[in-house]
Formats: sequence, structure tokens, C-alpha cells
Amino acid sequence: MRPQIVLFGDSITQQSFGSGGWGAALADSYCRKVDVVLRGYGGYNTRWALFLLHHIFSPEITKPPVAATIFFGANDAALLGRTSERQHVPVEEYGDNLRKMVQHLKECFPTMLIVLITPPPVDEKGRKEYAKSMYGEKAMELPERTNEMTGVYARQCIELAKELGVPSVNLWSKMQETEGWQKKFLSDGLHLTPEGNAVVYKEIVRVFSEAGLSSEEMPYDFPHHSQIDGKNPEKAFQQQCPADCSK
Repeated sequence: MRPQIVLFGDSITQQSFGSGGWGAALADSYCRKVDVVLRGYGGYNTRWALFLLHHIFSPEITKPPVAATIFFGANDAALLGRTSERQHVPVEEYGDNLRKMVQHLKECFPTMLIVLITPPPVDEKGRKEYAKSMYGEKAMELPERTNEMTGVYARQCIELAKELGVPSVNLWSKMQETEGWQKKFLSDGLHLTPEGNAVVYKEIVRVFSEAGLSSEEMPYDFPHHSQIDGKNPEKAFQQQCPADCSK
């Protein structure tokens, strides 16, 4: 059974297996070495995600994942009194919810690598354009998210990661290092373009590699075809499945 990497998050995770997605890129990079498991839930905040935690990361799992990404905050940071206020979670609770997630994973799987990812920055102009395309004249004049407030949640995420001793990806800051990030990395002011997905992928691969989970250094689940002798194929499989080689 291959090791697993679990991607746990909101719509930005859910969409990551789409064309050009960061999850799909991870699955390709770790092909035949690790199974990348998608557990993304569009529209979810950390409060709702806690209801899923024990189902997705059950202590009864016999072989724990080698790593998991926790990627929430974009919905928690929705503002009260705006279109998406139903998703709002106060920043203090957001931090507490992330803490509960990390603590649960550490208790169940002490050796698993846990990576916290901040929400991406918000292009407020892009969000307003998206709202108008969806709701027309009924769209609210004020955006339902702001980059400033999302930054507050991003800092909470980074501070918590340091407190709990787990690695993190500061996507909110990283993306804003590039001029024109608003259109380059975000498709609707919030979700990712292929270029934005590439940033997430690059940062996660960097963290995984620093933790000793580089795909280049991990073995294939079964021998590469070049190692199989056409006249004596059993020899290549004896080490990994000695009892079943002749079956």
C-alpha cells in the first residue's frame, strides 16, 4: 500500500485537481510513490471543517498518511454584513479551530508532517467584478472580503504554526511579492489561476523537500520496468513481494 498525502481544505483545495491545479501537480510529481488524496470542501470554513476531522483523519487508520496540508481561511475571513457573512468565523476562533486540527492529527499520527497554508490574498476589485457578473445590479457595492482582513487571518495561521512547531506556507505574503499578482494569480479575486496554482505547488514541494519528503528521494511502489529481466521477471519482485512472486 502506497503512503498517502492528504489535502484538507476549502474550494481552493477542492479545485486543485482541475487542469493546472496544484493538487494535480503534486499527484503527478509523486506518481507511483505516494497517493495524493483530495479532501477539499468548497465553501467550508474551519468551524464546519471540524465536523469532518474525525471522519477524514480517524485514529483507527492502520497506516497513517505521511503528510497533510491544512488550507483554510479564505471563507473564515468573509466579512460580517456582506454577501458571504454566513461563512464568517472570528479570527480568534479560526486560530482555535486550526489548533484543534493540528492537535488531533498530532495525537493520531505523531510522525505525520502537517503543513498549514494561509489563505491567498484578495483582489477586491476582482471580487466586485465577479459579484456583478453573478448578481448584476443586486451585487453589493462593498466586497465581501478584503485583502487587509484576510491578511489578519494569514498572520494568525503563521503565528499558530510557529507556536505548534509545524511548517507553514505564507501564501498571502508570497503572492504579493509579484507585481500584478491580482490578475496573474487570481481568477476571480479569490480562486487561483494556473499561475497561482503553480505558486502553491512550488511552496508545498519546498516544504515537503525540507522535511525529507522529496519525491525524487522516495522509492517507487514496485520496480521500474528497466529493472525487470524479461527472461527472469520474478527476481525484480522478490524483495517487495517474496510470497506472491510466482502467483
